[in-house]
Parts: sequence; C-alpha cells; structure tokens
Amino acid sequence: MYDIKKLKQLRDETGVSFSLCKKALEESKNDMVEAKKLLSRWGQDKAASKSDRKTAAGAIFSYIHHNKKIASLVELNCETDFVSGNKDFQSLGQELAMQVASLPAETVEEFVEQEYIRDPSKKINELVKDAILKFGENIKVNRIIRWSI
Repeated sequence: MYDIKKLKQLRDETGVSFSLCKKALEESKNDMVEAKKLLSRWGQDKAASKSDRKTAAGAIFSYIHHNKKIASLVELNCETDFVSGNKDFQSLGQELAMQVASLPAETVEEFVEQEYIRDPSKKINELVKDAILKFGENIKVNRIIRWSI
C-alpha cells in the first residue's frame, strides 16, 4: 500500500503520472528516495524504447546572460506540437539554454554528458530522459549554439 501524501509529493516533485508514482511507491514500500530512483530507471528504459521515434516538432530556446556578453540557443525537439507547447517542456528548454550559456560544449553529445548546473547529481541527458518519461514522447536536443564576447 502507498501513502497518499507521499504520492502527491512524488508527483509534485517529478511531474510523472500518478499511476507511475503510485507504482514506484508501492515497489519501494513508500521510500521516497528509492521511488525516485525507480522513476529515473524507468525513464531511461522509456527513453531507450522511444529513441528511434521521429522528433519533427519542438521549439528553439534562447538565453542572454545578465552581463549581455554570453548568449545561447537550443533546439529541443519532440514528437508533437502538443508537447512542445507544454509549460514543462518550455521550462526544460529554458533550463537547457541557460546550461549552454553557463558551460561551453562543442557538440550536443558533449553537452548532454555535462552535469546539470542546478543539480550536479544529474546529467543533462538524465533531465531529457525524465522529460521523456513525463511526456511519453521522444525528446532530443538537436542543436546548440553559444556566443560570447
């Protein structure tokens, strides 16, 4: 049996569906840390199963640092316009644009292996995999550009 308060907390913290949060809590015996690990593992599995699906929709996100000397663009793709218009997808895109401005990377492959600046325990590719689990669609960072003076 799962704890309803923990279910709500897990849902609020991860954005993953109630049914998956419930399953994670049941399998972890209401251990929040273990439930988050399960969700992360399931996200990686889900990402692998969706990796060959076409990502023809998406959006371009920008960030300009407060000193006006560093700017970035990120093209984040997904499968449908429905997901690309979602506020959580938009938030992910903004976070990725800030990451590109903060830590230079030569390629997308190098970029997705970086530690996330807001949570060094996660890599950028884990953030994307978490989004894949949340939205149920393939999501890819397609292009990054960083300028600096």
